Amino acid sequence: MSANFAIEELDRYGPRVYADHNATTPILPVVAKALRAALLETGNPSSVHSAGRAARRKLETARRQVAGLVGASPDEVIFTSGGTEADCLALRGSGRPRLFVSAIEHDALLNAVPDAHLIPVTTEGYVDLGALEAMLQVTDSPALVSVMWANNETGVVQRIAEVVALAREYSALVHSDAVQALGKLEIDFRASGLDMMSISAHKIGGPAGVGALVLREEVGLAAQISGGGQERGRRSGTENILGIVGFGAAAEEVVSNPAAATEMRILRDKFEALILKDAPNAFILSRGARRLANTTCVAIPGMLAETQVMALDLGGFAVSAGAACSSGKIVTSHVIEAMGLGEKVARCAIRISWGRGNTEVEVERLAAAWLSLYKRAVETS
Repeated sequence: MSANFAIEELDRYGPRVYADHNATTPILPVVAKALRAALLETGNPSSVHSAGRAARRKLETARRQVAGLVGASPDEVIFTSGGTEADCLALRGSGRPRLFVSAIEHDALLNAVPDAHLIPVTTEGYVDLGALEAMLQVTDSPALVSVMWANNETGVVQRIAEVVALAREYSALVHSDAVQALGKLEIDFRASGLDMMSISAHKIGGPAGVGALVLREEVGLAAQISGGGQERGRRSGTENILGIVGFGAAAEEVVSNPAAATEMRILRDKFEALILKDAPNAFILSRGARRLANTTCVAIPGMLAETQVMALDLGGFAVSAGAACSSGKIVTSHVIEAMGLGEKVARCAIRISWGRGNTEVEVERLAAAWLSLYKRAVETS
């Protein structure tokens, strides 16, 4: 089916709507202000002169801001180039010979440890704890378990406390990719019992290209980038002061506006109510599970996700099919296939993810546009 079949219907819906916040978020005004100020200053945080010390103060201020957002000690925050590097550092640097990762992890993590054992998930998208226990029972080697806090495609929030409790019974370390959870859920690293956690700035209105691995102080970790010994020897290389300052500003803004998640939930729930009213058989994945407040993953049977994304984009709506990848191509979702929902669903599901700045009017417009696609698909099936 051509992506052009409904453009003439979609292009009447008005100005563009950005509904792909799980891929990346617009820079927050307070972050842009902090970045402009930082651009005008010079100093290497490893230098001992006054300019270097000023840069060091900015670095440590941002470290405290990020730590405050996730309930960690500043000493537990290791700045990286993003969530991908943080995942690689955690899993490759742990030194654990046996790695168990959920089958629905982001490609950044799956590709970092291609030989890891995959933990199956249920049709709702939750990690199968019984299967994980069986896997842990048969290993004699020190293990690490990695389960994402919230899925980037379906929005399903994992039962991290139960994963941690089970792993502890078998003396396994636990890592969580919390990139999507950051800013959408309340995160308390210390209370979670996790050993390591990955986060990224550009999912909360900060700049791309900066993230962090939050590491419990007593956990050993081998650096994956050697050099001058920055970040307490865990990640060498001159710190990206500009990005880190932006990350800190974004973190502080999230802390100061706890109502944002509630506002996102109102938008998501309204969108789902609108499409279900006129398309009661629409398939919203993991609808009965605990999900991120901003995320809807929905399939139009018989219409490829690529067709939907292209048609909506030409009509002025930015949505996604699964995870944003570096090639810019749309591929079948390994997340949906791992949930056992089949290739047909995996090839026909798109993700709508709301964020700060979206409005109820935009929700109504996107719902109307999606229903236009849905009805045309039903008529031509």
